[in-house]
Amino acid sequence: MDDAKEARDDKEAVQGADATPLPFRTAVDALGTARLRPEIEIDPTKPPQRLAPFAYALEAAVVDGDEDLADGRLILLHDPAGHEAWQGSFRLVTLVRAELEPEIAADPLFPDVCWSWLTGALQARGLSYGEPSGTVTRASSHYFGGLSERRPASQIEIRASWTPREGLGGVPDTASHLAAWCDLLSQIAGLPPATPGDPSVVTLPQRRGPQAR
Repeated sequence: MDDAKEARDDKEAVQGADATPLPFRTAVDALGTARLRPEIEIDPTKPPQRLAPFAYALEAAVVDGDEDLADGRLILLHDPAGHEAWQGSFRLVTLVRAELEPEIAADPLFPDVCWSWLTGALQARGLSYGEPSGTVTRASSHYFGGLSERRPASQIEIRASWTPREGLGGVPDTASHLAAWCDLLSQIAGLPPATPGDPSVVTLPQRRGPQAR
């Protein structure tokens, strides 16, 4: 009985892998070639199930010692039939969060600056994309009573999505889009820009990158 169940499960897994479109498999594999800063720790995570027929997700954190300076999630969606709202068959969806000093959070222009960091990161890498949309949210916490000794805390949150333009074989340059997203994470975490040719920038497989399912 156990042998029969294992054989059936193996067969279903193979069939599931065969059903995954080649452009999506190629786009996911390309994520492993992205070159990322050593402060960024990244792992695959369970993607949402209902946003598109195919999805892959990564979660990342910008780490300084024991402190997380920023964290986020990047989801690659694929609909082989195309999606009218996306104007393409791929879509990238992200959530990025970071703690802020209260005086920075109080700046009325800061949400505009955060959005420009996202679009600027994509443009700086020469990436072609379309249909960008998103929100930038500031939240502040003030403590009272038994918690009154705590300092006020503020957080910025960016939720965004965009359509990466497809290249050869209908596959977008997901490695560069991932690298641009990590540029955004680094910037919102307050890290200085990486210098060209920085030897500490490594490819994702040398860290905790996406693994084959």
